[in-house]
Amino acid sequence: MSKAKGFKKSRSGLYLSIATTAFGAVSVAKQAKLARTESDMLRLIDAAVSAAAIATGLAILYRELKRLGDDDVLLG
Repeated sequence: MSKAKGFKKSRSGLYLSIATTAFGAVSVAKQAKLARTESDMLRLIDAAVSAAAIATGLAILYRELKRLGDDDVLLG
């Protein structure tokens, strides 16, 4: 169980989180495209907010990955 808790903070766990988050961007892009074709402003706003959340999540994960890489250099 302790290995599973540490996985999220590991390099491979961060890469998996980035891939999962980026995969969510595909769904948001489909939602935005559908909203534009149907001229549904509410769905388009929802897609924009979701895209902003995904971008923020990716930025945070990238920062953690970079921080993890900095720690590795100091230890080595």
